[in-house]
Amino acid sequence: MTLVELLERQRNAAVPVLYDRDRSVSFAALADESAAVAAGLAAAGVAAGDRVAIWLPNVPAWLAAFFACARLGAIAVAVNTRFRSHELADILARSGARALLYWPGFDKADFVGVLAGCPAESLRALAAVVEYAEDDQGTAARDGRAAAAHETSAAGARGDRIVAPRDGGRVAWPAGCRRLDYAALAASTPMTADHSRPAAGCAMFTTSGTTRAPKFVLHDQQTLTGHAREVVRGFDIDGHSTMLLAPPLCGVFGVCCVLAMIAAGRPSAMTPVWDAAAAARTIDRLGITHLNGTDDAIAQLLAQNTRTPAFPTLRFAGYAAFNPALDDIVERADARGLAVVGLYGASEVQALFARQATAAPVADRRLAGGRPVGDGARVRACDPATQAVLPHGEAGELQIFAPVSRMVGYFQDEAATRAAITDDGWYRSGDLGHTMADGRFVYLTRLGDSLRLGGFLTSPAEIESVVQQVPGVRGCQVIGITLQQALRPVAFVTLADAAAGAPIDEAALERRVIDCVAGRLARYKVPARVFVIDVFPVTEGTNATKIQKHRLRDLALRRLG
Repeated sequence: MTLVELLERQRNAAVPVLYDRDRSVSFAALADESAAVAAGLAAAGVAAGDRVAIWLPNVPAWLAAFFACARLGAIAVAVNTRFRSHELADILARSGARALLYWPGFDKADFVGVLAGCPAESLRALAAVVEYAEDDQGTAARDGRAAAAHETSAAGARGDRIVAPRDGGRVAWPAGCRRLDYAALAASTPMTADHSRPAAGCAMFTTSGTTRAPKFVLHDQQTLTGHAREVVRGFDIDGHSTMLLAPPLCGVFGVCCVLAMIAAGRPSAMTPVWDAAAAARTIDRLGITHLNGTDDAIAQLLAQNTRTPAFPTLRFAGYAAFNPALDDIVERADARGLAVVGLYGASEVQALFARQATAAPVADRRLAGGRPVGDGARVRACDPATQAVLPHGEAGELQIFAPVSRMVGYFQDEAATRAAITDDGWYRSGDLGHTMADGRFVYLTRLGDSLRLGGFLTSPAEIESVVQQVPGVRGCQVIGITLQQALRPVAFVTLADAAAGAPIDEAALERRVIDCVAGRLARYKVPARVFVIDVFPVTEGTNATKIQKHRLRDLALRRLG
């Protein structure tokens, strides 16, 4: 199935496809808007195979542009709204984007300032720039300054530039780049031709790129639609489901959530910027049944009221762990009548690849991983050195067989694609974990972050969870340092609010941490040193910040001399 077919088959659904703040958008309206945007992009020179960078927060226009690209056979490049100039320039240049859609007047991010910091050569492939705006009611607003110019450019006659561009001339757009207004584009005569194909590349997501330039994960239309249908079955989405879209659409997490709801013909509720208070009100007002988000998002929602159950209509809440200080989020939610379950996903096999069971014990639900939701999907753990398949319970690299949801490959990077996919079609995840006899698996950590201590592959998270139980410790990150010719764990800790700012006896804290770990874990897992740090160094990910452990290693080496 193509993406166009996925949307069109729900055209006459009795419910909206989206609740966008205080308004609803029907499936038919989204389908028609996407066909109109496709016509406008085609008139601006976008053709099959071209890349279109979508740099917007969670608004209906994001999805309209996404489905417009699918209709054209073009490839939508999901651009993180948190990106700064260096990152954006890299994405636009390496993807060779022919068009860019962005929101110049968005008051939560300085999109124009970021663009102004991009070197001119990074924008050279752009043939069209589409500028989005909203009126006071939150609907796409037509810019009067652009209307006359657009009437000709959308028709492909002259490609006139917008008069008085909203960037104030600060951005070095290439000569001949057409400047289009989104609302006028969306008012074009809808395109009736459909160039979508199941096997056509349609979406690119960037990897996190914490230690190297991000790779472009390319999916075709049948992998996205196939995974969406798998998620409908595997996440218990039915004719009464409504989802709160917490993750941003600029990442695979958000896209997988909303496509599953479209496949089911059910609504999603979105806002441009995450606001926990507004989200809590939306859950109550719309009777939200499904939510996938980060541990931070779950914690913020629980803080919005004191009742139990916290949200009576929520019957599924999946989470991805990013905040070390929230390793007890499942227990916190349980105490408020909300059964939260761990998820597992990756851009390469899509975000909702596996989940824990809602009825499982707390100890299982707090683990990332679970049972794959796709028919025929399997996971194995392999020895990183020999590639031998390991027995259940023994940690190794998780390799994934995902016949429906696996990526086409890394865009214009055949070497990286060959390295990531085995000869028999399994994706090498680079994650450390182990399998279970009943078909489930457990994710422990990134393989690059795992430590071989005492001859055993060890997840730092196991040590971190124990350290965080020491009074006064808020968060912990463990890295490995070679000391006296052996790899030893070193712990960095942040302090709880009550302890922060007060005089700290680091030696005494170190003794408490070491004694606590020594009483709970094997001797080789006991930290050799414990350092206090104000905040962990992070990089901005699509859904949350990610801790840069390589910078902690450098810091440990400096402190140890």
